[in-house]
Amino acid sequence: MVDYIKSFDIDFIKQHIPQYVDAAWLTLRIAFIGIALSLIIGLFCSLILHFKVPVIRHIVKGYIELSRNTPLLVQLFFLYFGLPKIGILLDSEHCAYIGLSFLGGSYMAESFRSGIEAIGKIQTESALSLGLSRFQVMLYIVLPQAFSVSLPSLCANVIFLIKETSVFSVVALADLMYVAKDLIGLYYNTDEALLMLVIAYIIILLPISIIAGILEKRLRHG
Repeated sequence: MVDYIKSFDIDFIKQHIPQYVDAAWLTLRIAFIGIALSLIIGLFCSLILHFKVPVIRHIVKGYIELSRNTPLLVQLFFLYFGLPKIGILLDSEHCAYIGLSFLGGSYMAESFRSGIEAIGKIQTESALSLGLSRFQVMLYIVLPQAFSVSLPSLCANVIFLIKETSVFSVVALADLMYVAKDLIGLYYNTDEALLMLVIAYIIILLPISIIAGILEKRLRHG
């Protein structure tokens, strides 16, 4: 094991660390915007399903089934290579935003929906009897509790979506995976390139995982 570690080209690693740093910031920016949009889409869809809005709820159900049952890779291919056939041109970064939020929105919707449904109807009925409107009941009573219930699932979705950013390289986006594949193709330093890739994802994902665990424990113990 020691001999294997010594075989790494340290100069190569030092030389290309800046490329990984730039790629990591790009990955984080896309993940942050995509996850933020996913949360908005998910909350909106969960409310439509909860209130059983005519017609629209069937569209939402169709969207969730389509999104959850098609790989992000296929969705990106459709956005980047398919839409130009009908005159819609999107650059790599916008394809990444749309693809990640499209996929994430369906997962967030299911998380929010399960949280909302976990709130007892007696609370809603009691609040309505006190004179609160349905909007106030949802905003001040149901949603805060539903968010607490859904938090572990939401955190798991965040980690899942960040890991899914690894497929963005297929649309020529210079993310972490793209940089690793590029360096391997140019210099054949496979071990070093993959080591830096793994370390980059650990640095990004480990703090999120730890924070999510702490929040979950606090919620579990009141």
